[in-house]
Amino acid sequence: MNIDQSKIPQATAKRLPLYYRFLKNLHSSGKQRVSSAELSDAVKVDSATIRRDFSYFGALGKKGYGYNVNYLLSFFRKTLDQDEVTNVILIGVGNLGTAFLHYNFTKNNNTQIIAAFDVDEQKIGTEIGEVPVFHLDELEERFPADTPVAILTVPAPAAQSISDRLIECGVKGILNFTPARLSVPDTIRIHHIDLAVELQSLVYFLKHYPNE
Repeated sequence: MNIDQSKIPQATAKRLPLYYRFLKNLHSSGKQRVSSAELSDAVKVDSATIRRDFSYFGALGKKGYGYNVNYLLSFFRKTLDQDEVTNVILIGVGNLGTAFLHYNFTKNNNTQIIAAFDVDEQKIGTEIGEVPVFHLDELEERFPADTPVAILTVPAPAAQSISDRLIECGVKGILNFTPARLSVPDTIRIHHIDLAVELQSLVYFLKHYPNE
C-alpha cells in the first residue's frame, strides 16, 4: 500500500512510534490480534483516536476481530523505516548527554548515535558507550557523512550558534534539550524538550487536576 505521508497529520505521526513499541511487545509475547480498546488501554490514547489514526493507512482492522498484530507490526516497521538506520550526533557530553551515549537508543534499531562533540578536554578523545567524543572545534571536520539528526544538550547561550553550524553541516532535524528557542530555516525540523517546563507542567496538573 502506497501512503502519501504528507497527508498524515503530525499528531498522528507522533503517535506511530508509540503504537509500534507496544505492537513489538505484543508480538514478543506471542499475541496474534489486538483490539483498539486494548491498544487504548496500553498506550493511553482513546479508541476513537486510534481508529482514526489507523484509518489514514487504510482498513487495517476488522470489526469484531480487531487488528492482526503481525500485519500491523510489519506495516508500521515499513512506515517508520525501521529497517533503515538513521545516524545521529550528540552535542554536549554533560550528565544528560552521557546518559544518552550509554543508552544510545538500544530499543530502537533504526537510530544510532555515532559521534559526540564537547569542549571538555578530559572527555575529548575518549569513547562513551562506544561512541567517540571529539572537540566541538572539529565539528565541521569530523562531522559524519549522511547524519541528518543532532541531539543538543549544551548550555542555552551556546545553542543558537551551534545549531547554525549543524545546519551548515547538513543536519535536517534537531532534538533540542536546551531552554533556548532556536531560530532556524523553515526546512529544518526542531523538537524542543525542556525538562524543567515539563516538570512544572506535571506538578501543576497534579495540583489542579488530581482526579483526571
